[in-house]
Amino acid sequence: MLGITDPLTYLIGTIIIVLLPGPNSLYVLSVAAQRGVRSGFKAAGGVLLGDTLLMVATAAGAASLLKSYPALFWVVKYIGAAYLAWMGINMLRGALQRWFRPVAVAAAQPINLGSRDPFRRALTLSLMNPKAILFFLSFFVQFVDPAYPYPALTFVALGSMLQVCSISYLTALILAGSRLADAFRARRRLASAATGGTGALFLGFGAKLAAASLN
Repeated sequence: MLGITDPLTYLIGTIIIVLLPGPNSLYVLSVAAQRGVRSGFKAAGGVLLGDTLLMVATAAGAASLLKSYPALFWVVKYIGAAYLAWMGINMLRGALQRWFRPVAVAAAQPINLGSRDPFRRALTLSLMNPKAILFFLSFFVQFVDPAYPYPALTFVALGSMLQVCSISYLTALILAGSRLADAFRARRRLASAATGGTGALFLGFGAKLAAASLN
């Protein structure tokens, strides 16, 4: 099947990987909960485009470039870690402001997610992770048949399967997030606590990325 050695195992592994919580999915959920379905799908579009670009970069040899020039990996890694931390701090600051703001004012002003354009923010968030390129390579290569004459088609098939799983999962998050929107608007401290918790997770993601290595 298009040079994929074990499609079923790949599909199961992809589903498990997609379901693992990460900054991309949490950001999409937060946008959907605070801004609605339309903005949620804009954020999801940014994530999907970012992942697609990373997969193309993987197939084009970006992983080998990062391994050949460790300094480049470290530069991109720390930029990505700083970006995640900055987003986390913005969320925590917005949550604290809303927690202590008078009820009438808090109800009128949503928590600041740090960007008016969720698509661009999600795209940047997706691209600011050099480990993703290495992950795609290490994961994909396990299911590529070396005897297949068209390896590019194999990468396209593997990437398409992953994106279908991602789209399905992000759609579920968006619909769930939009249902939480009314509850968050009615309960400002619940919204503040949820956003503060998400901000703390983003700080954790940034610290994890900063500590990552090529090994």
